[in-house]
This record gives sequence, C-alpha cells and structure tokens, in this order.
Amino acid sequence: MLVFSVSDKGGTGRSVTSCNMAYRLSMKGYKVAYTDFDFGSPTAGGTFEISRIDNGLPDGGGLHDYLMGLCNIPDPLSVRSETDRTDLGQSRHPSGRLVLFPGDRGGAEFNTLEPKMVDRCVDLFAKCEREYDVTFIDLSAGRSAALQLVLDATRKQELDHVVSRWLVFHRWTSQHIAAARALVHAEHGILKLGEALEHPEGRLASSIRYVRTAVPELHRARDLRPAQSAWLQRQHDALTRTSIRNRMGNTVVLGQTPVEPMLQCREQVILDVDVAAKIANPETVDAFRKLADRLVTDAVWEGAVNP
Repeated sequence: MLVFSVSDKGGTGRSVTSCNMAYRLSMKGYKVAYTDFDFGSPTAGGTFEISRIDNGLPDGGGLHDYLMGLCNIPDPLSVRSETDRTDLGQSRHPSGRLVLFPGDRGGAEFNTLEPKMVDRCVDLFAKCEREYDVTFIDLSAGRSAALQLVLDATRKQELDHVVSRWLVFHRWTSQHIAAARALVHAEHGILKLGEALEHPEGRLASSIRYVRTAVPELHRARDLRPAQSAWLQRQHDALTRTSIRNRMGNTVVLGQTPVEPMLQCREQVILDVDVAAKIANPETVDAFRKLADRLVTDAVWEGAVNP
C-alpha cells in the first residue's frame, strides 16, 4: 500500500502525524517505509530524532539525488537503529519494521519533470511495494512538482495493481478547510491533475480522505471562561457546516488529532513512555492509533467518493 500525505498549507501537522502513524503501524507488526518527498524541507529524520540527518542527508545520496539520476535507490535507514532516542530504539514489535528513505540537505523543489524522473519514481514505489506492507510518501505542501511526479508515476502499468491512499491534512480553521478543498477539487488540484494524467475515473476520488489536525476538544476546555467556551462551540459548529458544504464531511474524514502541548514545542514521535510520564496526553496517542488502524481497514475506504 502506498500512502500519500499531502496538504495545501504548511504547518498542518502533516509530517509529524504521518510519522506517528507509521510508528504505530510498525508497533502492530507492519513493515513500514517512510519516504521523505518534502524536497525543500526534508525533516523526517528530525521527527524520528536521527540528528545526523535531521534535515536530510548532508552529503547527497538521498531521494532528491536519486530522482535526479545522481545515485541508485538509497539504502533505507532503520529508524530504531539510527535514532538518538533510546526509548524509540527499544520500542518494537517482533515482526514490525520502520525504515526511512531520507531526502537531501539543501535539496529543492524540481523546476521541471523529465520522463526518467517518473521512471525512477515508479522503480522506487515498486521496490517499496515488494518489501513493505505500507509506504508513506510525505509530499511537499501545495500543488508542487512532487505532487505531479507521484500522480504521473502511479498511473503507470507497473503500479496499476497497487493500493494507493491519499491523506489530505488540514488544521481545523476556515482558511485551512478552504485550502484543503482547493488542493483536491480546484482547477489544478489532485483530481483535475489526475484526470489530465488519465487516472481511471473515480478511483483517485475514492482513495482520498481528510485528516483534521489540532482540533480543540470542547469537553476538555474547563479552563475557558463561559464566553470563550460558547464562542469556541459556535466556531466548531460553523466549521462543521463549512466542511460539509465543501465535500469534506465525516464520510470522507479518516480522523482527527487533538491539540497536543508536546507537539506545540517539538515535532516528534510520541511514545507510550511520554504518556506514562504525563508529558503527552493519552488522547493524542489514541488519535494516532485510530488513524493508523483506519488507514489499513478496507471498509473505511469503501463507499464514500469525493466527486
């Protein structure tokens, strides 16, 4: 399974949520690969607390160089072997695996896409599909060249049989809802671009789900003044109506994450020991678990379509 993590805006929590989902799947016994396609800001290594590649490989040889034809497919790095965090290295499932294909430090978005770049992308995805149960592809924010690259690659015959799922991340604000809708439905959005690239009609639309991030938990807002609480409830209700109008209602929502103080200061994988130490909220870990479970549950992806 290929999982494409996208967002129209930066600051949505796309990368940190995807990293936590990947970790939770590996803890359930899945073999998981994480590919850093955020070429302008390849920070997945930092989220997994691998300091030597916190902003990509410093001397080249990462995914950016590979797609440019400067090296072969990079060797994946075992997150648990490479991480600087002892607790992350020690937390594992007997059959689970989590590896990272990092980007390159100092890399940038591609100005143009060449056919050979698409071919290399196909080869990478085919390799990951053979060797891993789930592969995350963390794409740059917005309608980037990386987005066009993967849409072009996934229409190829070599990947026609592969299950592809798209996660569109957005904050729980009116501006982010509008931006996420445009990323999917606008003239140069995912669906129109997929149509232009001759993706099978309906298949791409049915493979898209939304992830709402940093959603306030109204029942936990005990420290708010009554006027604040009432205002927050009104905004939540208005955002719910806005989502429905924009074809982003509950039938196409994979799940949501709460506001997490730990992640306000540092993007990282949240471990059970962080909850036990009362540093992280258990609701956040529960949200990551639910997202991971729903991602790989076929019934969740049946029926709802984003026309």
